[in-house]
Amino acid sequence: MRGRLDLRLGRIQLGSRGVELMLVLGAVMICGYGYAETSLAVQGEVPRAVLGQIAALAALPLVCHLAVRRFAPHADPLILPMTTLLSGLGLVLIHRLDIAYHARYGAPPAAPGQLMWCAIAAAAFAAAMALLKDHRRLQRYLYLTIAVGLVLLMAPAFYPGDVYGAKRWIFLGPLSFQPGEFVKVILVLFFAGYLSLRKDALALAGRRFMGLYLPRGRQLGPIAAVWILSLLVLVFERDLGTSLIFFGLFVIMLYVATERTSWVVFGVVLFVVGAFVVGSFEPHVHGRVAAWLHPMDIFLPPDQRPAGLVSDQSAQALFSMGSGGILGSGIGQGHPELIGFAGRSDFILTTVGEELGLAGVTAVILLYTLLAERGLRTAITATDSFGKLLSAGLAVSLVLQVFVVVGGVTGLIPLTGKALPFLAQGGSAMVANWLLAALLIKVSDVARRPAPAFEASE
Repeated sequence: MRGRLDLRLGRIQLGSRGVELMLVLGAVMICGYGYAETSLAVQGEVPRAVLGQIAALAALPLVCHLAVRRFAPHADPLILPMTTLLSGLGLVLIHRLDIAYHARYGAPPAAPGQLMWCAIAAAAFAAAMALLKDHRRLQRYLYLTIAVGLVLLMAPAFYPGDVYGAKRWIFLGPLSFQPGEFVKVILVLFFAGYLSLRKDALALAGRRFMGLYLPRGRQLGPIAAVWILSLLVLVFERDLGTSLIFFGLFVIMLYVATERTSWVVFGVVLFVVGAFVVGSFEPHVHGRVAAWLHPMDIFLPPDQRPAGLVSDQSAQALFSMGSGGILGSGIGQGHPELIGFAGRSDFILTTVGEELGLAGVTAVILLYTLLAERGLRTAITATDSFGKLLSAGLAVSLVLQVFVVVGGVTGLIPLTGKALPFLAQGGSAMVANWLLAALLIKVSDVARRPAPAFEASE
């Protein structure tokens, strides 16, 4: 029967929720072992504080599982375990970096704070499970959604100063958060609702040019507006990552809704032109491009370096990745702290590459790939157009963020300053990504729900 995944162990038959529970427990065991192994390898013992963190790490996903079992009984059984495993691996890596940063710089630990944000994210996940009865209700509030999203997107531009060259944060007293992490989910909701209502008009063919059907003039309005808005984010907030994810997300969702290749071509051309123009006069963006093209020039005398090149992080990341080899140096045997302050966020993947090698990096990327695949599978099985576009958009959002981070760290594209979902340090990102997982689970619950049985009348 569709919507049910059975696993038979001897004479025991498990449904979807039983499979999910087993996988969640397996993920918790892997992460708990990683916590203990890290402490033993680096410190020679497992401190009591670590045991408490392992217990909390086990309790949080079980609470989420109970929420799914109660409020989304037909949901995909793989989304929550993969989310748990990625978040747990992130805590293990941050714990490992805490030890290295404290030994070298005397820095305070970050893992307890990240665990607190995991607890907040789990509470938000459970609340979404309980309060959102049906994902289709979100389609009623499209314009309220985009209004809130635009306010959050542009708010950092009005705060004085910046952090590490970009304006991504909103400061409320001692607290700070990155609204862009929540905006990506909000924009997916709006794009899914807008495109589900306008997809027929946007799919209308115009004139044919070089094998492509050009969109009609009046239909170019939405893509032009989103293009301008993404450039404004790039200019005023100097946030290359958010701009790329924002615009790429809209173009890909346009293609999913209309199946018109011309939208993708126009989108790529517009973004390349806009990024080139902004990168030519914006010093922060120009510096990131210089670090991408000439990472090793940072070791030249200052008067011989390219203009704008001020950080050795790109070079150190390449050294870290290259020293890991196939299987890595072993947990606790590398020097990921040489990356500097961004080792827990932008460059956390370099710790995986150095100490777990190419095998570890491949495993992490496969986890993201499988999570995105479950989102796309949910889009295929969903029966309503809003649910299809919502699931596809959430999966694409995850893929784009992973691409810009992994591409930046490995030197494929310029650094964007974004952090890996679930894995890297950051409270805003953790809460937003768990809400993303909650939406995927709610859509999959409706998509996999068995059709009601009708009794034949006599």
